[in-house]
Amino acid sequence: MTLDAAIAKYEPVIGLEVHVQLSTRTKIFCGCPTSFGAEPNSNVCPVCLGLPGALPVLNLHAVELAIKAALALSCRVNARSIFARKNYFYPDLPKGYQISQYDQPLAEHGFIDIPGKRVGVTRVHMEDDAGKSIHDGFKDSDRYTYVDLNRSGTPLIEIVSDPDMRSSEEAYAYLTELKQILQYLDVSACDMEKGHLRCDANVSVRPRGQEKFGTKAEVKNLNSFRFLKHALDYEISRQVALIESGGRVTQETRLFNVDTGETVGMRSKEHAHDYRYFPEPDLIPLRISDEWLARIRERMPELPAARRRRFVETYGLREYDAEVLTLTRPMSDYFEKVASVAGDPRAAANWVMGDLTGLMKQEGFAEPPVTAENLGKLVAMIAQGKISGKLAKEIFPKMFATGDSPEAIMEREGLKSISDEGALGKIIDEVIAANSKQVEQYRSGKAAVLGFLVGQVMKASRGQADPAAVNRMLKEKL
Repeated sequence: MTLDAAIAKYEPVIGLEVHVQLSTRTKIFCGCPTSFGAEPNSNVCPVCLGLPGALPVLNLHAVELAIKAALALSCRVNARSIFARKNYFYPDLPKGYQISQYDQPLAEHGFIDIPGKRVGVTRVHMEDDAGKSIHDGFKDSDRYTYVDLNRSGTPLIEIVSDPDMRSSEEAYAYLTELKQILQYLDVSACDMEKGHLRCDANVSVRPRGQEKFGTKAEVKNLNSFRFLKHALDYEISRQVALIESGGRVTQETRLFNVDTGETVGMRSKEHAHDYRYFPEPDLIPLRISDEWLARIRERMPELPAARRRRFVETYGLREYDAEVLTLTRPMSDYFEKVASVAGDPRAAANWVMGDLTGLMKQEGFAEPPVTAENLGKLVAMIAQGKISGKLAKEIFPKMFATGDSPEAIMEREGLKSISDEGALGKIIDEVIAANSKQVEQYRSGKAAVLGFLVGQVMKASRGQADPAAVNRMLKEKL
């Protein structure tokens, strides 16, 4: 039996633990900055260095961002939650413990909807980050590990899913939707290259139809969406092959090697009692009042799923177009402004997804250099028959390059729409004279030929002829 055939006999069971850096200017328990790229060990103080006698003070903004995330994930926010010490030794953990939440977390029992499935969210809890150990990229003669404690104390939330995903594709979709939600909320930039979003996966397999879960392995070092999918596919294949050969999966922590595309054993999987959790004695319980929760809920923006539905229902967009236009909150806001000015949402969507996005990719722009108002004006001028689509295609790159309005460019470039009947009549007469065959076809009843003749007039006028006037005058002359 081939491995693919063997894999088909089994069902993967996947749960994700996602660590998210909150978008605060300062750390969770002290006033040190969270800025990325600072000199090593420069953004530190006695609190995040774990020096004796230093006491933590909870960052209020971090709490509010965590609550926003929990509400967006439809979690129940607990009125009372407790910080706890998670004890373990590592060189980049100066306190010798991590301040986290254990049996009484901030929020529980939420969900995220992905295509065809609802994935449960077990819990959302707050914690501080460890520092960073650097022990690669050096010469063989350099035997040192370097520790940078700038990240120590950075505010995080950990979002733990239920084991509801059954394929790497579902895990990818879940993480994609989660990242989009967090970015819409401005809870986190979710920049994986800067460590804002880190993901660990718990993976097991079981024979299809069996209810009992198999033994799971935790896969770490999943620092991109692509690596998440590759690591899950490899780990599923590894576990199936091991079981089919008569072996047993052991509960362990594994690392994903991005060079080989394989997971490798790191250590036996820890259990909660290994960390000797106990309540943090230097922090009082976190209490969330109904009034506080209501204030945060009132400030919540429209979430991606709701915005996608509204774009389809209100603007008549295709579902695919709505998905593309809501990938980021800034781009969806931009589209709405264009559509409002243009008065034609579908045409606005085509321009934003087509010409604008294409030029942005080509020129390497992260944000549109054309204002939404100016693009909306251009789309409106086409709809009103003031300019042709061809002329608009000529004007738009100049708008992109200069940031000027379409009216300013038309004035400067001499691209005004030709609506003078004398000038238009001359062009139309020339087109009729040069296309006698099509003229006869039109006069014999083939009305569709009119479109060809209009096109010839627009071509002769470099797209500057008023399309409505051309249609009317052509019909009269024919």
